[in-house]
Amino acid sequence: MIVTLTANPSLDRTVALPGPLLRGAVQRADAVSEEPGGKGVNVCRALTASGARALAVLPGADADPLITALAGTGVPYATLPISSALRSNITLTEPDGTTTKINEPGPVFTAAAQEQLLALLVRSCRTADGPARWAVLAGSLPPGLPADFYALAIHALREALGAQAPAVAVDSSGPPLLGALLHHAAPDLVKPNAEELAEASAVATGEELEEDPALAAAAARVLIRQGAKAVLATLGGKGALLVTTEGCWMGVHPPIVPRSTVGAGDSSLAGYLLAAVAGASPQDCLRQAVAHGAAAAALPGTALPAVADTTPEAVTVSAIVPAPLPATPAPAGTGQEED
Repeated sequence: MIVTLTANPSLDRTVALPGPLLRGAVQRADAVSEEPGGKGVNVCRALTASGARALAVLPGADADPLITALAGTGVPYATLPISSALRSNITLTEPDGTTTKINEPGPVFTAAAQEQLLALLVRSCRTADGPARWAVLAGSLPPGLPADFYALAIHALREALGAQAPAVAVDSSGPPLLGALLHHAAPDLVKPNAEELAEASAVATGEELEEDPALAAAAARVLIRQGAKAVLATLGGKGALLVTTEGCWMGVHPPIVPRSTVGAGDSSLAGYLLAAVAGASPQDCLRQAVAHGAAAAALPGTALPAVADTTPEAVTVSAIVPAPLPATPAPAGTGQEED
């Protein structure tokens, strides 16, 4: 079982444009779709599409449009009822794959709701047929939750479940990603994209990291020094990087024609987890992550691939040597969150 926590889920409305986005102009859409979303929900959808046992944990009343939409997907879920409506996000996609997102902040959380959400996460990871193998803490945080919420969640899982606590993956950005490395939380995996890795490590820009895998590996090593046990960094069309205490590897898929980057990073994480629970080596986990990300980018709108849609055999994985870094990196920034 893989459990995902999405503290700030969204009803994602995707508008496919017939040409480039023109600011200030009136444009007609080619197609419009609406899906339950948020990083953790997307990961759970991708896992379920591949036949994996997964459970999405999130806030929301049963009558909320997002929860109603999620129920229609067949994805298993557990909710913390709240009185506020969940947010809606808008994504604009252009024919060349360029994606523009407009995200709402989400409902305000109280301290009591925070504790109830953590308790629901712990209960969900203690299943009747055995403990969860992985817990995924994903996405932005709604107003009211502290920046170190993911670190608190990791400690809550380990204190409540002890040796049966799941491995924990964190997929976020900005303060929530940095906060996940506080209080000796030591997540088992963090999954930034190039921009998020640049911000968290303060090593270089996202564009520079995408162009230089050795520099990206050095940036990932900064997060390893801060307590992460492994870093899966997605580098857009360049591929993905896996850095652990044991080594550094780069995975590259042959070029594809991108149709939408929505959910590509979430699919990469799902691919990694599918391979990890099957007992694959780090290199093969990376290979499946890259294959899943490429398959997602080749699909329209918010469509997410199943493992049968992926081509891991086409992914080339090679060991790389990280570039040298100063002994003490510059302090990481605290920019805007993606999700």
